Amino acid sequence: MGYYFSTILNEKDFEKAIEKVTLELKNEGFGILTEIDIAQTLKNKLGVDFKKYRILGACNPPAAYEALTHEEKIGLFLPCNVVVLENENGEIEVAAVDPVASMIAVKNEKLASVAQEIQQKLKNAIEKLG
Repeated sequence: MGYYFSTILNEKDFEKAIEKVTLELKNEGFGILTEIDIAQTLKNKLGVDFKKYRILGACNPPAAYEALTHEEKIGLFLPCNVVVLENENGEIEVAAVDPVASMIAVKNEKLASVAQEIQQKLKNAIEKLG
């Protein structure tokens, strides 16, 4: 079983790609709680150059609340990470964690429907980008 799903964007401008990803996630009920610029972080901390790579921490509040009511420590898996990166050939790829794959480790049947719902919403957002 894979742990993510992804697509290649037609968009070539990285910042516009971030905007499009954020909008599609919003259309599926997600807000962005965190945004980590990996290239900038590695430059600041290690002095190394790295490709454009951004991690968006996406949260669907109703689903997060439901998951937390079923499993107190599920916050370890929240928010759902979505990665936007520029490949060596200049293509921009978007990948999202598969929450169903993550929930297998938890072994709580009450989380299955929440994970499947979020999986579908993330897939919807990713598919609309491609």
